[in-house]
Amino acid sequence: MDLRTDAPEIEKMDHQKLTTTKLLKRGILILLGAVLVAVGLEIFLVPNQVIDGGITGISIILSHFTGLSLGVFLFVLNMPFFFLGYKQIGKTFAISTLFGVVVMSIGTALLHSVKPLTDDPLLAAVFGGIIIGIGIGLVIRYGGSLDGTEILAVMFNKKLPFSVGQTVMFFNIFILGSAGFVFGWDRAMYSLIAYFIAFKMIDTTIEGFDETKSVWIISEKWEKLGQCILNRLGRGVTYMSGEGAYTGDDKKVIFCVVTRLEEAKLKAIVDDIDPEAFLAIGNIHEVSGGRFKKRDIH
Repeated sequence: MDLRTDAPEIEKMDHQKLTTTKLLKRGILILLGAVLVAVGLEIFLVPNQVIDGGITGISIILSHFTGLSLGVFLFVLNMPFFFLGYKQIGKTFAISTLFGVVVMSIGTALLHSVKPLTDDPLLAAVFGGIIIGIGIGLVIRYGGSLDGTEILAVMFNKKLPFSVGQTVMFFNIFILGSAGFVFGWDRAMYSLIAYFIAFKMIDTTIEGFDETKSVWIISEKWEKLGQCILNRLGRGVTYMSGEGAYTGDDKKVIFCVVTRLEEAKLKAIVDDIDPEAFLAIGNIHEVSGGRFKKRDIH
């Protein structure tokens, strides 16, 4: 088989075009995320001299010194990362990023003259961080980015002995520390609060509120346990074959997925039927496909 002949066909299969509905949904949610970031910046953070991390923080500082619009710096400073993202991650990511950055830049320019909702820096840091975190999380969740710091960190990761997270943290410590010299150290501390809240909200938005749990059970009473989970929880189970490394015995492994609210009931079922069973529960942030639907229970 000639691999060079088949390569274009494989590439076509791996890079199928998005449907119009999915493309529209992605565009609307990236638009919403970018608008939220613009609101968080111009209605909360910037008027109170509180900054965010990454390129956004640098843009706020440069805007303060030069008097030019924040949107100008957000667009200009992120453009090099648009091209880097195109090479490193792909066309869809680059286009989504460009769209998000353009909307965010225009949004900050339009909102610049709007009166801020509060002049309390703590309230601004808290609510600005929440709104910005949700906005960035939406953009990331649907395939884009509003800050080039992480793209730069991915490039540095190939040449330096530091993880992407460590590199991003170093950049942001430097940027947030700079706020102390520009706006005062109290504003730098408020900026750190805003950054931490935004960071947590990004994770929450990307991963979702409806956290599910993966469950692994090894028990001699596997069949009875599986039936009880089906009947009393209404959740499907999968039986897998395993082998004990120490004993060499064949084992049956039960796998299922439950919601956070069902975790306690599942533990009670296992404890009732086989208190000696091995039970492992882990977090899952997204479930799709298959038959993850709850059956009626009785």
